Amino acid sequence: MIMNSVRRAPLAVLIGPPGSGKTTVGTLLAEHLGVPFRDTDADIEATAGKPIGDIFVEDGEAHFRTLEAAAVSTALTEHTGILSVGGGAILNPATQALLATHTVIYLRVALDQAVKRVGLASARPLLVLNPRSQLRKLMEERRPLYESLATHTFPTDDRDPADLATEIATTLTNSGP
Repeated sequence: MIMNSVRRAPLAVLIGPPGSGKTTVGTLLAEHLGVPFRDTDADIEATAGKPIGDIFVEDGEAHFRTLEAAAVSTALTEHTGILSVGGGAILNPATQALLATHTVIYLRVALDQAVKRVGLASARPLLVLNPRSQLRKLMEERRPLYESLATHTFPTDDRDPADLATEIATTLTNSGP
């Protein structure tokens, strides 16, 4: 168990595309380390009082990205456990600068695995029209950013989430704060 009562930053921040396992692995990782888990997508929904899909439809992507940048900034300041940020959060230059000062775990996933996990009937707003094609495009555009921001990269394809969480925990424990 990692004690971080004096920490003022997340123990680690999980990034990756939709379907990479950020929420699933993040929850298991936090449990394994005995620290809290936080997902900025849930923070955004709580702040807006509606699901992310509704924010996109009713308020637009630009408004969502503003909410997302604020949620990530707040969480990076307040949260001391494992933090998961939305797949597109890394597009914001201010968020990129903030992440550069943290331990960032990139959960890498292949397109076919991401499609299986997200599903072709996805309710995710950026994947509505043609989920497979849109997901491929998002993954290709964002991959260089994910890679450049990552302190550690873990492939998630055909991996048991609990085993992956254990592997990440070992890496975090051995690499120190």
